[in-house]
Amino acid sequence: MSTTGATADPLAALGSLPGVAESVESVRKAVDRVYGHRIMRRRSNEITSEAALRGARGSAALSGADWALEEVRRRTDFSAEDEARTVGAALRLTAEAGQLLSIWRQSPLRVLARLHLVAAADKGDEVGRPRQDGEPVDEPLVELPLPDAHEVAGRLEGLSQLIIAGGSAPALVTAAVVHGELLALRPFTSHNGLVARAAERIVLVGSGLDPKSICPAEVGHAELGRAAYAAALDGYASGTPEGMAAWIAHCGKAVELGVRESTAVCEALQRGAA
Repeated sequence: MSTTGATADPLAALGSLPGVAESVESVRKAVDRVYGHRIMRRRSNEITSEAALRGARGSAALSGADWALEEVRRRTDFSAEDEARTVGAALRLTAEAGQLLSIWRQSPLRVLARLHLVAAADKGDEVGRPRQDGEPVDEPLVELPLPDAHEVAGRLEGLSQLIIAGGSAPALVTAAVVHGELLALRPFTSHNGLVARAAERIVLVGSGLDPKSICPAEVGHAELGRAAYAAALDGYASGTPEGMAAWIAHCGKAVELGVRESTAVCEALQRGAA
């Protein structure tokens, strides 16, 4: 992660990059609108459940398992083939993320290890810990140079310290940095994209921006497409102000598209209740 100059709160400094404040404000207004929808007063639990399902589907799509929503909803066995296991991992992570909110601000590295353990769902020696030098990484979507284990450890510790310290950075900025840093580092031997997007969800929910978890950014990331996702990540990895701002804006647009998805669900439920 690169920031614009030395500061005690580097995440907050990113909020001053050109266009970032506008993205933050646009996201806040979109989230406020869906939370103000009349159906949310009576059926918010249903919206949360549907957002979780659609978010998991979107995250799996970005990891190469682009299933129709109804297939995800219908399927009960997620162990048969690679795509099914990816969808199953995304569903498990979405469910697990909500259980880890209280731990995140005190021990983010513990949460990341838990997320990887849940995603991998096996007992291999490489599961639930950062990778070591020489261990291969299975993450075909991300083609950035792979940092060595020493760099990964240092940057993860730095990210952890920033989260624990808190600060005044907007939730969108923190979520985008957590997401981008995990994708750039690929700290685990597998499932890094799924873990990164689950961590983004944890930040958005835990920050209070989306406390009911009804704004699935994963839906937006999938809708924007894998090519745009990879291009925006390249901007983050460049460390330039323009690249960082573009990544944050991309994440903001993903949240807004997640809001649009849940708004449509609210409208459908309202029509059914009319």
